[in-house]
Amino acid sequence: MDNKVLAVVGGNEITERDLMEVIERYPEDRRGVFASEMGRKQLLEQVISFELLYKFGKDNGFDQSQEFLAQIEKAKKDILTQTIINKILSEVTITDEEALKYYEANKEAFMEPETISAKHILLDSEEKLNEIRAEIVSGKKSFEESAAEYSTCPSSEQGGNLGSFSKGMMVPEFEEAAFMLPVGEVSEPVKTQFGYHLIKVDAKNPSIVKSFDEVKNQVIQQLIQERQERKYLDFVQELTAKYGVERK
Repeated sequence: MDNKVLAVVGGNEITERDLMEVIERYPEDRRGVFASEMGRKQLLEQVISFELLYKFGKDNGFDQSQEFLAQIEKAKKDILTQTIINKILSEVTITDEEALKYYEANKEAFMEPETISAKHILLDSEEKLNEIRAEIVSGKKSFEESAAEYSTCPSSEQGGNLGSFSKGMMVPEFEEAAFMLPVGEVSEPVKTQFGYHLIKVDAKNPSIVKSFDEVKNQVIQQLIQERQERKYLDFVQELTAKYGVERK
């Protein structure tokens, strides 16, 4: 990266690299604001302001004040504490074999629930819905055509398509009817708090256990987190025994 000088404040250069280091201190989801020329210009002005304040503080002895020195000591304590924590946690590793052993012993935790793919037609009138069902069953109109023409649900624009869903995602009356309905059949009107539904199930997907390769990274991260927490607590217990703690 070209380390272009962007400003000179009291003889000190502020470069492109300096600006990038400031940006990297921001959370990743907030860095996008600095992608524009305006955003980078505003940040540069902020960096210039901070540099001016820093020089003022140095020139006027604020770096020797008790307030400043107390803040320095606090910062040193926080940084040293975090350094030790990082060292302790970095020592925790998980092998592929350990991850596989955990996966084999806890496969039920990696199970994809049963899902169905379904369409529906929603109306306020049960009588009208029965008429529509009769048209569909007789073959006069397809379910999708009827949904597009009659359904009051926004899904009508997709022929009533609701996509795939598992248990617990729909209201109980709708869910019970949908999961019991054979693939390809059209239900009788089902009443819910939203009105009356005709349901057609396109596919049923049984629950499956994800393969180890699919969840390997998830398992490793979970085990690392658990072991790091245990190692941290154990280390704190060792230090408690070494230095003593009196809680009052």
